Amino acid sequence: MQARERREAIVEVVRLKGPVAVAELVERLGLSEATIRRDLVKLDDAGLLKRVHGGARPVDVRDDVYADLVDRQAGPKEAIARAAAARVQDGQSVLLDIGTTVGRVARHLHGRPITVLTRNLAVYAELCEDPVVDLVLLGGQVRPAHRSLVGYLTEESLRQLRADLLLLGTSGIRRSGHSVDTVAEEVPVKRAMISAADEVVLLADASKFPGSGTATVCDVGAYRHLLTDRLPDGETSSVLHHAGVAVELVGTAPVA
Repeated sequence: MQARERREAIVEVVRLKGPVAVAELVERLGLSEATIRRDLVKLDDAGLLKRVHGGARPVDVRDDVYADLVDRQAGPKEAIARAAAARVQDGQSVLLDIGTTVGRVARHLHGRPITVLTRNLAVYAELCEDPVVDLVLLGGQVRPAHRSLVGYLTEESLRQLRADLLLLGTSGIRRSGHSVDTVAEEVPVKRAMISAADEVVLLADASKFPGSGTATVCDVGAYRHLLTDRLPDGETSSVLHHAGVAVELVGTAPVA
């Protein structure tokens, strides 16, 4: 069983059973105790479950924003993620933002000779054991519910780095073309990511027009490419066109 399959199986058992002991996971999945314990550490770090003495329990979904969002618009998000991954060229360095769409991109980067720089803990959990991908996890304060790292340390890390490409998530795109976020503390980190990248690609399914959020991340001049599953309204499309943003439409893909 591959690491990804193994960890998905563990999460599924914990989700269905509730609190579960390491010994039961060993019996159910036919894995060694050492392997289970290592996987529980990785899954806890990624916010996918909570380690407790002798086992694990589910996260409190009432406080888990990521878990609440991960299956929304799953088909469009998967299609956008595949298209975004296809833009990454071998040998490139790519910054991966937080968010459930960007999180799906990592699934399609396995075995690629690339450098992935991220503050997305779901991306870290996906790629941390890939022997080919050069993975760099940025420092910072952990926000478990969002699977993210934020704060001064994250921003300082970004000031020391340079990436060929940034795959940027968003909470919403206004008719002005501005990208916005629902959480103000995400804004300086996202801006630092934009400054650290030679090329910025914004990922936004149709629900992000206009989406939600009052904290402005960047204006339309900060990104030159937009991947989406449906053209936005006429006013927004006109703004994007006049700003020189290349809009790439992707078809809905099967959900993995």
